[in-house]
Amino acid sequence: MKNQPFEKILAETKTIAVVGFSSKPAKAGYYVSAYLKEHGYRIIPVNPFLSEGLGETAVPTLSAVDEPVDLVLIFQRSENVPPFVDEAIAIGAKAVWMQLGIANEPAAAKARAAGLDVVQDACMLVKHRRWAV
Repeated sequence: MKNQPFEKILAETKTIAVVGFSSKPAKAGYYVSAYLKEHGYRIIPVNPFLSEGLGETAVPTLSAVDEPVDLVLIFQRSENVPPFVDEAIAIGAKAVWMQLGIANEPAAAKARAAGLDVVQDACMLVKHRRWAV
């Protein structure tokens, strides 16, 4: 997973749909999102079991997002990634980022073939901290 477009995504992204957003502050699906919001990114929580997160209205699925999305940030098991990548492509996202420990090469290849930038198995919070200095 070399040559991942970290800097391009971090610089160009404004709106992030977070699949697997959590309401629990100790979970990465929450604290990574909170960190990104604090650093100026718009967060759209995607979780069918929540009505809101970080002061934003939550949506049950990516297809329920009613505004342009630059990045789909995925907090799901690797084997569950493909349908979220399909939805990311369908809604016109520019990139997909699979958090640390999450990778699905067939889904990543499909996203790249559709013109999306892809990051796998990397923490967006960690990469942002390194990039922002």
